[in-house]
Amino acid sequence: MHATTADLVALGRRRYLPVYRPREVVLDRGEGSRVWDRDGRDYIDFAAGIAVCGLGHNDPDLVAALTAQAGRLWHTSNVFYSEPPLRLAEELVQASRFAERVFLCNSGAEANEAAIKLARKWASAQGRAPDRRVIVSFRGSFHGRTLAAVTATAQPKYHEGYEPLPQGFRYVDFNDVAALESAMAGGDVCAVLLEPVQGEGGVMPAAAGYLQAVHALCDRHGALLMLDEIQCGMGRTGTLFAHWQDQVVPDIVTLAKALGGGFPIGAMLAGPKAAEAMQFGAHGTTFGGNPLAAAVARVALRKLGSAEVARNVERQASALRAGIEAIDRDTRLFSGLRGRGLMLGAVLAPGFQGRAGEVLDQAAQHGLLVLQAGADVVRFVPPLTLTDGELSEGLARLGDALRAFLAGATGR
Repeated sequence: MHATTADLVALGRRRYLPVYRPREVVLDRGEGSRVWDRDGRDYIDFAAGIAVCGLGHNDPDLVAALTAQAGRLWHTSNVFYSEPPLRLAEELVQASRFAERVFLCNSGAEANEAAIKLARKWASAQGRAPDRRVIVSFRGSFHGRTLAAVTATAQPKYHEGYEPLPQGFRYVDFNDVAALESAMAGGDVCAVLLEPVQGEGGVMPAAAGYLQAVHALCDRHGALLMLDEIQCGMGRTGTLFAHWQDQVVPDIVTLAKALGGGFPIGAMLAGPKAAEAMQFGAHGTTFGGNPLAAAVARVALRKLGSAEVARNVERQASALRAGIEAIDRDTRLFSGLRGRGLMLGAVLAPGFQGRAGEVLDQAAQHGLLVLQAGADVVRFVPPLTLTDGELSEGLARLGDALRAFLAGATGR
């Protein structure tokens, strides 16, 4: 029996835990920066699976890596070695320019969970008492949905109903050096965790010089600098690692999303200060370092770190900014545009705040997939391989969607 789109949507409503509100579209296949639903309608994808599909959909090199490995070995656990994760770990160390060791896992939340545990284990090894192992994170951050990662996420809406939360976290305002200095003054901070560009918090980049100031404070107070590059890393901001643009050397970096090009994988990279803090039995994961995921990630890492991708990000980011600004001169829907590279957030003007979800609905109706970052920001994170034609068509659809939204919102 052939199931209709309505049948499948009804199935999702009946069987999924109702923690999502997906649009009533059932996507079926993709190519580059374009996807098709089961009814044959096409969409330009400026969402990339929440910044996951950095190389677009159906990249032939990723497909080849996956299918080749699928015919060899799917899983071993970490009781035994296999070659793909070993090679990936070495390539991540070499690409990072700072790391000595790698922990491979399955998601960004798991990578951040590992980073949090590593920071605490490192502080313990230094003889710091439990109440001297505080981790500072920043309002507007997002670090994942596990209980420790969601506690590090300094947004109360993600905490509600999950109390009591784990102890030992402290929140400060992002891009406020004085606030961080005050939070670290008591000498009880063992690590600072931040995103070089906050994603879910509204696509908010670190101000010029801010990460350098954070690094200096970490050095002064004997704390680890931990950077969450799960969304902003892997070429999205124009360099393979976002923090390269801030000219700092972190102690820990977490990765996921685009690292697997759509195949689930995460990684925590540890520099010399903390690389030996976890020894045998201190942490683990059944599926981390899966040969299939590692084989795909090796190819994704090589391609995302290429000069060709970096040039395309620079060129298309400029064109995407210009296109959004041109549309906004006509619609006046946005009060500003911020971000880095192909990670942009358009902030809704005061008269339209709280309505980003409605913009997403209009965009989908006009054949364009975009995201929101909170209720006030429309987020654009297209594949880094976005072509001129896909960009042009996507901007045309965006213009139509925004004008339709404006007509419905104002009656014009």
